[in-house]
Amino acid sequence: MSAHAVRTGVWFIGARGSVATTATAGCAAVAAGLHPAAGMVTETAPFAGSGLPALTSLVFGGHDTVDCPLPKRAEALAAGGVLPHGLPSAVRSELAAADAEIRPGGPLPGDTRTDEELIAAFAADLTDFRRRNGLARTVVVNVASTEPVPEPGQHRLPASSLYAAAALRAGCPYVNFTPSTGLRTPALQDAVAECGLPHAGRDGKTGQTLLRSVLAPMFVQRALPVRAWSGTNLLGGGDGAALADPAAAAAKNAGKERVLADTLGVAPEGEVHIDDVPALGDWKTAWDHIAFDGFLGARMVLQTTWQGCDSALAAPLVLDLARLLARAHEAGLTGPLPELGFYFKDPDGGPAALSDQYLQLMAFAERLRGQK
Repeated sequence: MSAHAVRTGVWFIGARGSVATTATAGCAAVAAGLHPAAGMVTETAPFAGSGLPALTSLVFGGHDTVDCPLPKRAEALAAGGVLPHGLPSAVRSELAAADAEIRPGGPLPGDTRTDEELIAAFAADLTDFRRRNGLARTVVVNVASTEPVPEPGQHRLPASSLYAAAALRAGCPYVNFTPSTGLRTPALQDAVAECGLPHAGRDGKTGQTLLRSVLAPMFVQRALPVRAWSGTNLLGGGDGAALADPAAAAAKNAGKERVLADTLGVAPEGEVHIDDVPALGDWKTAWDHIAFDGFLGARMVLQTTWQGCDSALAAPLVLDLARLLARAHEAGLTGPLPELGFYFKDPDGGPAALSDQYLQLMAFAERLRGQK
């Protein structure tokens, strides 16, 4: 059966959020030829013939704890300049079809279900989605808001781990595009080892950290000591509100700072600050100030400013990962996929320069071409 004849499920955790809505609308737009596939690495020449599922074959669904319909969410994103004007109307039927496949998430306040009951319910949703739509497989992708790091001694699994456990139980490859715990909890260690499923994560690399992962190796390779590296993020939307919680912001910043420590060999002075500015909506500004030494101790400074929309940066990467995990599953690959570290701040394969990660990704594309 050809890749075009197979239907593949993409199940978003946080299915009505900005990233998932942008990915769902964007997939429909690119598949229909309404817009080019800017930002989608899997649509570049090295992936030709690698057997990835076609964009037209993807079927979307997911879990969420909010009830705003996807068409309305897309209209709000268009009003904010995230989606092109008129796109929500052009792909309204695709958005409505995906919205009909979204199921209630949890746990919500007052939910008395145990972890086991929640996992069983989420897994049943996944199994039902695959059966009703005649899917060959379903990839679960976590794009929900960042959750705080679990407190020591916490007995309940965090929500991200409940969804991850459900993915394993339903036999679904899993991607964690957030800094949340997901599969990385001791409680799921045995299940991850025994599942025989491909998985990838954690924490998608889209804006400020992408730039850091390019610049930090430059200083190392040119033997320029970095004395301090500070950063500030101004953002609104759902992410801004979620990261206004200091515990959630700490989980997010850990990935940004890890990239520097891993690359430079030591954590430089300075911190990353995240400020919630609701007026910015889904747009953000990231500013970095880098102090470094030149020859004979000459003091120098590099400043960068990154202005963009995280949803538009993340959505093509999310679609890439869903397609790559689906193909890996079809090819019988199991366990963590370190070759996909290109996409993450905290990859399964450990730290590496972005250029090296890109080469690993290209080698992975070649590997997929050789798989039946």
